[in-house]
Amino acid sequence: MDDPTPNPLAKHPAFLTVQLGWHITTQFIAALAPLGIHPRHMGMLSFLLGRDGASQQQLCDALGIHRNVMVGMVDELEKAGFVERRRHPADRRAHAVHLLAAGREMQRKAEETLSRMEDGIFGSLTAAERAAYLATLQQLAADAGLSPGIHPALRDSLPGS
Repeated sequence: MDDPTPNPLAKHPAFLTVQLGWHITTQFIAALAPLGIHPRHMGMLSFLLGRDGASQQQLCDALGIHRNVMVGMVDELEKAGFVERRRHPADRRAHAVHLLAAGREMQRKAEETLSRMEDGIFGSLTAAERAAYLATLQQLAADAGLSPGIHPALRDSLPGS
């Protein structure tokens, strides 16, 4: 037997990417759980860092998600004390979403948690290998038309799922 690979799927980059993606997803969820948030919450907090005061509709448009999903997510973040809805200054019918100090602090903690988790997963790679891997992933994501920093599943997820 010439092939030491136990399963032919292990030769396919797509399979390995999905396999590693699932592993990283479960690790990410577990790493954030002690903070009381989910990756979608971290994603929204990170997104709001540069868009504080955007209307819910502007956030829906930028993220490409349904308004019901947005309302549910903002409800969760507001209940946790991370964001606050206020009347939009330019449109009285709209609500602006503002990141509160607790939300900025939670985003910072989540970012540190993610970095520690990544160090555990990618720790066997040299700095150069890690940079090359990141560049390759960014290129593939761009080639696929994915929006930087926005998980495509967010479009289909429902609050609490």
